[in-house]
Amino acid sequence: MNLTEDQKSIVSKWIADGVSLSDVQSRLRSELGVIVTYMEARILMTELNLTPVEKVSNAAVVAAPAADEIPLDAQDASGLPEPLPSGASGVKVTLDQIAKLDALISGKVTFSDGENAEWLLDSKGRLSLNPSTPGYRPAQPDVIAFQAELERAVSGGQA
Repeated sequence: MNLTEDQKSIVSKWIADGVSLSDVQSRLRSELGVIVTYMEARILMTELNLTPVEKVSNAAVVAAPAADEIPLDAQDASGLPEPLPSGASGVKVTLDQIAKLDALISGKVTFSDGENAEWLLDSKGRLSLNPSTPGYRPAQPDVIAFQAELERAVSGGQA
């Protein structure tokens, strides 16, 4: 994404002020005249090394375990749970060396149940999944793990 240094500083200030990723996407369009997809906005955050504030529902806050309920081996020095290491969910994501035709990036995913699929991100920020087994739909935890593994792979956490 080609933003000027001034625009990048504006985005950084928005994040410092606690703006969510979807709000950054909206503000880019309304205030700077830059139209981006949600995925492009996420990639921008990675490029700028920024972490937007994600809105957390009350249900998620209530369901989160207290630090003393988490085994000590799953906590870091801050007492917070450590993120799962790459592949710990059973979902493995790989990137193609050469992206498929009409794709910005593409690759393969193996879900925790052993099912495989090809995925691609097109120029409009749309993510496509083409499973090996027709009609296959991964379980919701696998979808969440796939998104996390994909983000990790795209940001350079894995190749």
